Amino acid sequence: MEPVAVSAAMREVLLLAERVAAFPTTVLIEGETGVGKEVVADHIHHHSPRRTLPFIKVNCASIPETLFESELFGYERGAFTGAKREGHPGLFELANGGTLLLDEVGELSPSLQAKLLRVLQDREIRRIGGSWSKSVDVRILASTNRDLWEMVRTGRFREDLYYRLSVVHLRVPPLRERREDILPLCHTFVEEFSESMGLNVRLAADAAPLLVSHPWPGNVRELRNATEALCVMAEAGVITARDVERVLHRHAMAGNNAEATHARAGRQDAGVAVTADPATLPTYAEAMAEAERSLLTRALAVHPSVRAAARALGLSHSTLLRKLERAGLKPDAGSTR
Repeated sequence: MEPVAVSAAMREVLLLAERVAAFPTTVLIEGETGVGKEVVADHIHHHSPRRTLPFIKVNCASIPETLFESELFGYERGAFTGAKREGHPGLFELANGGTLLLDEVGELSPSLQAKLLRVLQDREIRRIGGSWSKSVDVRILASTNRDLWEMVRTGRFREDLYYRLSVVHLRVPPLRERREDILPLCHTFVEEFSESMGLNVRLAADAAPLLVSHPWPGNVRELRNATEALCVMAEAGVITARDVERVLHRHAMAGNNAEATHARAGRQDAGVAVTADPATLPTYAEAMAEAERSLLTRALAVHPSVRAAARALGLSHSTLLRKLERAGLKPDAGSTR
């Protein structure tokens, strides 16, 4: 499915993505959390000559550093305790001929940055415990919600790796900078959830201005989650302005509580005594946990696999598995694909 792009800003991003898709050029995709960086990466791959070949996505923040090298480059038989007897190919080998997306690349440690740079320079990988190198033909896409150049300037990211990754640089604008996309996206999500949940929902005219004027700090991901809540809550299949007000109020309260929590943590780090309010914080935490559990339960019920549920929720597969474990939920046998 083609990305929804009505605004000039988003259309420009997608046009440039299509233009560079024809070449094996490395692309760096930057943007705030939830803006649709993975959608742009999908768009590049699906418009490239490699579209029928593997497209592998790896979240650089979700894999422990001790395992990251073996995941990326693979390992030979007996390379370390617990290794598979027959060895294991890494993601570079599995993506050979296709595309590899390094999501959240700004989270890589300095040592892993150096190893990634070597692969990008030599186009060769060596498995852990191996004595030989293997050439790989992989198109690299990288994405991050950080300002990588600022990280270079402050010494937290290698300058040579930055230039290797940002041969072409794409910035995906936040939703507040492309408000023309809000209603088309919302209608797309309404159709999607109506079909997947067996509903027949539509958006009332009085609800539209509220959606367009909302700042959407969580961007498209927040809009998608809010739309799912609106579809479930809609009476008689109509999403009204009152429904939107209630959902957006809860989102705003959650955001304010999160900001307050971060501010409190910052003051504690600075040595300032902070007194928690026992009458409110436990209730909020319990409510948020129950809301998350309810959402995860619904997602597992309406989607055929955990991977499909993760895509619908805007989460990575590994992140959703961790959330399910934390919530005490177990996917059906065979549905973890």
